[in-house]
Amino acid sequence: MADRSPITCHVLDSTLGQPGRDIGIFLEHFDFRVGKFNLLGRGITDADGRCNTLLQPSQSLKAGMYKMTFQTGDYFVATKRESFYPLVEVTFHVAKAEDHYHIPLLLSPWSYTTYRGS
Repeated sequence: MADRSPITCHVLDSTLGQPGRDIGIFLEHFDFRVGKFNLLGRGITDADGRCNTLLQPSQSLKAGMYKMTFQTGDYFVATKRESFYPLVEVTFHVAKAEDHYHIPLLLSPWSYTTYRGS
């Protein structure tokens, strides 16, 4: 799909059985030369819990380590629920820069699960 970021995500609130809407996302790339993550993009999940706009569709990836941070605390405050994880950070490795990487997050106030999606 040419109209999406090369790295995308999807959040599902598994307690409510519905998409995690309006969750802020930060995408970072690790620079081994200086030993820190650098911000590449940011976005917010849509009504379907997806964020396809973290990077420009034409932007090329580099092989290496990336981190996606989900602002889950703000989401749970907005939905008037207590939670344990104010942020969920998912660190992952991009082996093939030409591939698309999709990071799904299954979320509840007390746990989360993630995997490499398609």
